[in-house]
Amino acid sequence: MISWLGLTCVIAVALLVLPAGAQAASTGSEPALSPSKGQAYPMKPVRVILSVPAGATPDVTARLVTPGLSNVLGQPMVVDNRGGAGGLIGAEIVAKAASDGYTIFISSPGALTILPHLRKVPYDTLKDFAPVGLISVGPFVLVTHPALPVQSVKDLIALARAQPGKLNCASAGNGTANHLALELFKQMAGVNITHVPYKGAPQAVTDVLAGHMDMTFNSIAPIIAHIRAGRVKVLGVASAKRSSQLPEVPTIGEAGVPGFEAENWFGMFAPAQTPKHIIARLNEALVKVVRSPEIQKQFAALGADPVGNSPEEFAAFVRRDMEKYAKVVRISGARID
Repeated sequence: MISWLGLTCVIAVALLVLPAGAQAASTGSEPALSPSKGQAYPMKPVRVILSVPAGATPDVTARLVTPGLSNVLGQPMVVDNRGGAGGLIGAEIVAKAASDGYTIFISSPGALTILPHLRKVPYDTLKDFAPVGLISVGPFVLVTHPALPVQSVKDLIALARAQPGKLNCASAGNGTANHLALELFKQMAGVNITHVPYKGAPQAVTDVLAGHMDMTFNSIAPIIAHIRAGRVKVLGVASAKRSSQLPEVPTIGEAGVPGFEAENWFGMFAPAQTPKHIIARLNEALVKVVRSPEIQKQFAALGADPVGNSPEEFAAFVRRDMEKYAKVVRISGARID
């Protein structure tokens, strides 16, 4: 028969040779979960930061793809709108977030490839973010209030030249992509139009609809219903070719400003230093969703081209976009307060 002392010694020796996970189970505690290589990811809901208010085009895009991402990844994708300061607020949250894959960023150019050329920002686009993949690319359209006495881009240019500084153009805010679209238009058309920044695209569109603003550049998705209802007048599409959604509308290049292009893109980022296997998992899910026939049809209906490329391809795209907007800002003389 084994003595009490002997039994105690046997148990102690057994505990010493048990694996760490088995010891944790024997004590009723669980080993810490972290998204290290080899572990399943994600293991809890993923927060999706947007640097725009609800209803803006990046919000529409994010809510188009996040349900599919949730299905593929097996966890909820929780959209968190953090608009303001030209996208700086949302971008800073992501730049400072833990690199564990549970905070990601769906962004357009404004916060990442435009704003750094206009003001000091508390992040470095090329160092503080890990590109996951490009979601879609789509052109802006130039729309005016129906009461504005113009029927074409040429009419608008003539009116702006006759009344320098009197026409006003609403944007989603200083440093946003449609702000830079305006500045590029002013430079290329040789006109003086007053820029009026709002806290987001929905507010800007609302004031154009109400007649408080003369015009705006906006993505097709959130404004096409207003165009079809006649609540705004569309003068041109800011792309190299006409939109399949508005085939009767000329490009701005055709309509009087040769070479003018202003397109918006949407992509997914994670904080820098996010493990490569998490970036790969997010990219795999994103590509699967964006390239699905149903999502492609929905993007086409919104006047956007779905992409779904690799992290490396998207990183190169972002670098080129940074260079492009550096030139646009320099040529146009765009400034923010």
